[in-house]
Amino acid sequence: MFTSEAVPFAKTGGLADVSGALPIELASRGHRCTVIMPAYRHIYRAGIDIRPTDIGYAVQMSGRTVAARLLKAEVSASDSADCAVDFYFVDQPHYFDRQGIYNELSGDYRDNCERFSFFCAAAAQAVECLGLQVDVAHVHDWPTSLIPAYIATNYGGHQWYRHAASVVTIHNLAYQGRFHSSDFHWTGMDWRHFNWHQMEYHGDLNLLKTGLVFSDRLTTVSNTYAAEIQTAENGFGLDGVLRQRADRLTGIVNGVDYRIWNPATDKFLPQTYSVDNWSAGKATVKRELCEEFGLPYDPEVPLIGLVGRLADQKGWDLVIPLMHKWVHHYPAQWVILGTGDARYHDSLGYLASQAGHRLGLKLEFSDRLAHRIEAAADIFLMPSRFEPCGLNQLYSLKYGTPPVVHAVGGLVDTVTHASFDNIRDGKATGFVFNHYSVEALENCLHEACEVFRHHPETWAKIVDTGMQQDWSWQRSAIEYEKVYTAALNDRRNKTS
Repeated sequence: MFTSEAVPFAKTGGLADVSGALPIELASRGHRCTVIMPAYRHIYRAGIDIRPTDIGYAVQMSGRTVAARLLKAEVSASDSADCAVDFYFVDQPHYFDRQGIYNELSGDYRDNCERFSFFCAAAAQAVECLGLQVDVAHVHDWPTSLIPAYIATNYGGHQWYRHAASVVTIHNLAYQGRFHSSDFHWTGMDWRHFNWHQMEYHGDLNLLKTGLVFSDRLTTVSNTYAAEIQTAENGFGLDGVLRQRADRLTGIVNGVDYRIWNPATDKFLPQTYSVDNWSAGKATVKRELCEEFGLPYDPEVPLIGLVGRLADQKGWDLVIPLMHKWVHHYPAQWVILGTGDARYHDSLGYLASQAGHRLGLKLEFSDRLAHRIEAAADIFLMPSRFEPCGLNQLYSLKYGTPPVVHAVGGLVDTVTHASFDNIRDGKATGFVFNHYSVEALENCLHEACEVFRHHPETWAKIVDTGMQQDWSWQRSAIEYEKVYTAALNDRRNKTS
């Protein structure tokens, strides 16, 4: 696997969760997995032993030579060495010894095309230096999407290309690695590939498009998102490319690492609980969280939790108007944790000053509080405008916190609406609204709150059903194995 981030070493989003957890799950299923990523400044904060190797080499970058060396760590889900995954880090301080991964507060790094072109070339060369026998090169998002092109065009002439199939995973199509055409020389590719069929996009270089065109197979992180990105509305200009390759595109919902996200074993909770005793367990956590956020504890009032990025994509343009109405007139409490756009910081700060007894707010990120909110909240709100997969709704199901979600992407694929029929049949796990509007969100959230307050037996049934869902990485890994097999077959058919 080639990735720009992976837990526990570096993370900005769900890409890191996949790149960290999936290879470990595959290793536990008998595969030999190796992960290659950049050696960022902060990889040492993971608390895992990272040591230098004796492998150093030179990478050609647009007529000049840049040095690289490899660092190594081992990560395992258990004490068994058979399940260990080798993580190699491409060390080049000029490119990666920085405060951020892609950006700082002032914006994206201006040399991102150069940085990640170097990483792709250096990572491909690292595989050759390590002598790895590669069946599948699995790349993630635009920062590593040159690698399928390198394999297909034999850039660098590495022996491992001869039998390797390539798979690219789209975690969020909104981020494409689009750069000015003058940056093309950093890729090392022949200019004949800078055409609208392959690497060019409206006069610019598009790295994600490059991966989509040259890879053997494509995946994204839910079935519905796989369909959505083939439309003009959600395709971000690449819907035509994706429709052309629709027979090679598969949606696979991300898994959850239940070693970390499990209320029965969660180290951050003052009291653990399971599906057998969730009512008492959640009440204890709710009481303590309300105290920490300065809210009065009331078991009869629904506590609505939100955790994550404060941005339009996450539906805050719906949440803020609704909260202005609800914090004064509806018997519910809100607890919010996150950072993001300044205007939402300001809006939430104003709301908190006006309705402190109804709103607990932390404009920060805290892993401990994220876990506690998932456990303490009665309802978890995710009204995203679009959501490729989403993980918080999966955490919420496990923690007995029915989610209220917009019917898009992975949200609609993983949450079953509490309709009369679904409740009767024991399938309901949350509440889903279809139209992206404040009115639709309010109606759906109101429905959830009313069930919580007035129909406790129905609520308990929804909670029980949600907590018994299995969204583990084992299920996802099986689907990735099928994609890898198909990619290998595609590759063999090309070379036969």
